[in-house]
Amino acid sequence: MVEHTVKAFDNEISQLRGLIAEMGGLAEVAIRNAIDALAQQDEDLARQVVENDARLDALEAEVDRLVVRTIALRAPMADDLRDVIAALKISGVVERIGDYSKNIAKRVYRFDAPRKIEPLTLIPAMAEIAQGMVRDVLNAYGSRDAQLAVEVIRRDEKLDNFYNSIFRNLVSYMVENPSTISDAAQLLFVARNLERIGDHATNVAEMVYFAATGEYCTERDEQESDDTWA
Repeated sequence: MVEHTVKAFDNEISQLRGLIAEMGGLAEVAIRNAIDALAQQDEDLARQVVENDARLDALEAEVDRLVVRTIALRAPMADDLRDVIAALKISGVVERIGDYSKNIAKRVYRFDAPRKIEPLTLIPAMAEIAQGMVRDVLNAYGSRDAQLAVEVIRRDEKLDNFYNSIFRNLVSYMVENPSTISDAAQLLFVARNLERIGDHATNVAEMVYFAATGEYCTERDEQESDDTWA
């Protein structure tokens, strides 16, 4: 990070980056714990995920306050302004990732016998991809690594394919085992939340790319164009 004449501004930028890093760490842990709670039917761990979401909300509010103060006092421009605005937007997206993890944790209370559903074994693998995307995109933000941000965007296609596979698997399973429809529907909800986490990680990656380069990333548009003609 380029040093500024006003050292207080450097401190504020560093503080914003630290807050975002803390939010990212909490979000990553929330994903992992939510999936572990689901797989193990651990209601205590699920409750912990739900309760810990308040910390993410508080950190987002702190980022909002710091961004408003920084813009009001420092009037940042160009690269500096992109950094500050990126922090504001990214904090909101990471907070939403925490909400999706909380939603997954809440599913734990709604299952009758989830261990009897064979497709449940696919969910942790999908969650690992989503968790890795969140971890890497926050690393890209911390290091202003535009290339790593692009790699995260490319990985979203793999997560989407995973979701489509789980969707087909669960629908087939419900047809063959009507008694499991309720639990299978809950797993569909979980898979959908993981897919949305991947979408949000991709959104952050696009913000990181713009903050680092000043240009908009076209990687997602190119992927969607390829899918259209496939």
